[in-house]
Amino acid sequence: MQELIKLDLADLAFAVGLMAIAIGLSAWEKLGLELNLAIATGRTILQLLVLGYIFDFIFAVNHPGAVLVTLAIILTITAIVTRNRISQKIPLVLPVVWGAILVSTAFTLFYTYLLILQPERWFEARYIIPLAGIIIGNGMNAAAIAGERLVSTINNSSGEIETHLSLGATPQQAVNQYRKEAIRAALLPTINQMMLIGMATLPSITAGQLLGGVNPLDAVSYEILIVFMVAVANLLTTILVTRGLCRQFFNLAAQLIR
Repeated sequence: MQELIKLDLADLAFAVGLMAIAIGLSAWEKLGLELNLAIATGRTILQLLVLGYIFDFIFAVNHPGAVLVTLAIILTITAIVTRNRISQKIPLVLPVVWGAILVSTAFTLFYTYLLILQPERWFEARYIIPLAGIIIGNGMNAAAIAGERLVSTINNSSGEIETHLSLGATPQQAVNQYRKEAIRAALLPTINQMMLIGMATLPSITAGQLLGGVNPLDAVSYEILIVFMVAVANLLTTILVTRGLCRQFFNLAAQLIR
């Protein structure tokens, strides 16, 4: 198979030209997106270059301490971003999200490592960092969708919830239907992606592996593994996040906190 075509600085400069075209189109249509596109372009270049150098160092060192610190930083940043999308007014959202994504990521990686990949060393950076990064990133989106949906629904249905409580329902029973709806909403994009993958869409991970010279069947095999990992991790994340958030809406006397 032909070797990977490596991109030099000149190639990346031409790639930036694509964003220059996008900025020009925005100006032509008077969309007002020029500044946002320019900032996004600069941040993309800076952030990915920094990430590339960091990963190059971590992959070279391949030490468990470096791997764990990297994953902890990624997880913490992800949890903060998710907390900001859900609500900054509800207490303990950050630890709830952080713990949910940690548990789902650890469970999924443990299963995958134990039964599927079986690497010689669990801290093999070229496996654990990409896989954990994908799981954490998708978990962030799922947690944010479920959390936003749940918080909004509970805030808009306080009267109905209090009616259930007055009739003898427990807090869990009073909001259980809202939890299920939030989880379904968060899992819908994942399920839709699985329905269309390989037919209407070519996954970016598979495309990247193909560009890197990986055998197509090997690339597809890893894509199947990753999609299934993301699906179970997203479901587990949303279950844990919604359970944790529901507890924040009730006091010790099982009364709804407005």
